[in-house]
Amino acid sequence: MIRRRHLLAAAAACIAAPARAQSPWPTRPIRFILPDAPGAGNDTTARLVAPPLEAALGQPIVVDNRAGAGGRIGVEAAFRSAPDGYTFLLGNAGSNGINAAIYRDLPYDLTNAFEPVSLLVVGPNALIVNPRALPVASVAELIATVRARPGGLNYASAGVGSSAHMNMELFKNQAGLDIVHVPYRGAPALVQAVITGEAPLAFANLVNVMPQVRSGEVKLLAVTSMSRTDDLPQTPTVHESGLPGFESVAWNGLLAPRGTPATVLERLHGELVKLRGNADLQARVRLLGGTLQVSSPAEFQQRIERDVAQWKRLAQAANISAQ
Repeated sequence: MIRRRHLLAAAAACIAAPARAQSPWPTRPIRFILPDAPGAGNDTTARLVAPPLEAALGQPIVVDNRAGAGGRIGVEAAFRSAPDGYTFLLGNAGSNGINAAIYRDLPYDLTNAFEPVSLLVVGPNALIVNPRALPVASVAELIATVRARPGGLNYASAGVGSSAHMNMELFKNQAGLDIVHVPYRGAPALVQAVITGEAPLAFANLVNVMPQVRSGEVKLLAVTSMSRTDDLPQTPTVHESGLPGFESVAWNGLLAPRGTPATVLERLHGELVKLRGNADLQARVRLLGGTLQVSSPAEFQQRIERDVAQWKRLAQAANISAQ
């Protein structure tokens, strides 16, 4: 009887072993949902980061662009995805910060709906103008021109509630200006509107406009960080150009649906940390006006919470709503 029990136990162990033994993550392609149009800064980040991650993880990364509604469409698609380690959100300051301020019917709380993995690219926003349609050389000249033509100028944004929209509303609020908002579908369309002069000024993520700044198609008047950027030492900040305290930060980062296995998050974060040593990737991000800034999940969470609080204050003060 004892021998029979031993045999049964051994057989059960053999049957159970395959069920317990799981293949290491990942075993199939991984999807990055982007709440942005192709060609936007977030899209550029995804396509720069994907190749070294694919090499490290041994699986393809599929970039899934879900633009619209200031990023809400993409975020909701990620929110409703299974937390199985095969879908992530490459969110940004608009989709995962500003939207908490302007939408009153979100089916989630952006401060805790996702598991933060890491910030990726951080940088200032840029105040740009069409140098032919709006020939101003400084923020002070721009403010004087707008004040002389109240309601006579259009500004472009990437949509209601986008980072471009909220940055200009912050600028208008602090400077006491009247500029007409013309929303476009995504950052590439915003940049094109400034280039053609259809809407000759805008705020945009610096990474979205550096090629056009370098070519002279648009003029960079100022950046929105509190201090000048190392790669653009001659470009002043809005803060030092007559609007003290003006600051906004452009960022993007990886988030996972809440409930994603901790082992997956730890592995992915570990591979992202290794990107800090990728000199080529660092240089390519800097060329676009950003900084590769892999962070801890806690640091990323703090960034989200600060942004949500800042934009909620502005939305209330300026009565901004996406509804």
